[in-house]
Amino acid sequence: MAIQRNPKYNKHKPRFPIPILIISVAAILFLYVLSTSISTTGFSFPSGVLSLGKIVKSRFHRHNVLEKYLYWGDRIDCPGKHCDSCEGLGHQESSLRCALEEAMFLKRTFVMPSRMCINAIHNKKGILHQSSNASTEERWAASSCAMESLYDLDKISETVPVIADNSKMWYRALLTSMKLGARGMAHVEGLSRAKLNSSQYSNLVLINRTASPLSWFMECKDRNNRSAIMLPYSFLPSMAAMKLRDAANKIKGLLGDYDAIHVRRGDKIKNRKDRFGVDRSLHPHLDRDTRPEFILQRIEKWVPPGRTLFIASNERTPGFFSSLSVRYSLAYSSNYSDLLDPVVENNYQLFMIERLIMMGAKTFIKTFKEDDTDLSLTDDPKKNTKSWQKPVYTNDEEGS
Repeated sequence: MAIQRNPKYNKHKPRFPIPILIISVAAILFLYVLSTSISTTGFSFPSGVLSLGKIVKSRFHRHNVLEKYLYWGDRIDCPGKHCDSCEGLGHQESSLRCALEEAMFLKRTFVMPSRMCINAIHNKKGILHQSSNASTEERWAASSCAMESLYDLDKISETVPVIADNSKMWYRALLTSMKLGARGMAHVEGLSRAKLNSSQYSNLVLINRTASPLSWFMECKDRNNRSAIMLPYSFLPSMAAMKLRDAANKIKGLLGDYDAIHVRRGDKIKNRKDRFGVDRSLHPHLDRDTRPEFILQRIEKWVPPGRTLFIASNERTPGFFSSLSVRYSLAYSSNYSDLLDPVVENNYQLFMIERLIMMGAKTFIKTFKEDDTDLSLTDDPKKNTKSWQKPVYTNDEEGS
């Protein structure tokens, strides 16, 4: 959610309640100074605190109060139509990648939301059980996870400098920009990257952007222009938190030489009836193309018999892919629960590990083609074409 703004002020004024923020910043700085003074008078801290201090110190070398910052909000896609509904990981990564690209373009440090919401459709690990009497903030905490449990912010910072919006560095930056007033911060909405790179904004400590209410990634409208893309689709998947990368590497080591397929079914196979009562689908071939008998036909030219085939899927029917074993040795993440159970707290983390495993395969076949060089199970477009067509379930129905 972007920093609050009083509509009486012009667009260059800060949008948050200043007295409350000043008190919060002062309290945080007081505790920081207190902890520093205690540490110099003979008290020792637990090793966990010392480790945290090393992390903060390493990031402070890359981020200091003299740097310039870009802030899009404390929740991805907020404010906007997806703020309360919470989209899936892929949708949120597209939005986050768009914000990171703008920070790269402006040569600014991006202020990363410290938490990511988890859509209940994509989660079965039980973190979403909430009390009906819970406050809005309590419900948000229960239906979200720490961004650092998903991504390695230090690793991201090697490409795009980032700090978390609950960090001391962010509060220092806020305090500095508030002291400078209109010379320190500006709220912007509906402006292009080129405009934000102009002299009017380039010297400000903080740019506070309110992104498109449709989704953050709508600010990257030119994504079809390949030359305009600064971060590839694979960037955030490769930036997974260290514990997730470690788990994926262990499983890849156990798999050895393997191939992989990602079979997306459940949330994409949706039909609705037209006014004549006929079923229609946005992905008319997907249900057919992701069934085992059609998968065997599709991948035989890419994956030789006898290979180990790692399968990641949101299909919940037990044994749905077992008939693939006539040609391949099948492997699933569930085969490695002893490695995953201590690490995985939600399905976003599980999919991030599966994604790393698939990226390490000799041959990786996606459900949908995302780039021209991709191998895919279906030729249906991934993007919503808004064209509802009659589903096709057999080869005989093709073209009928």
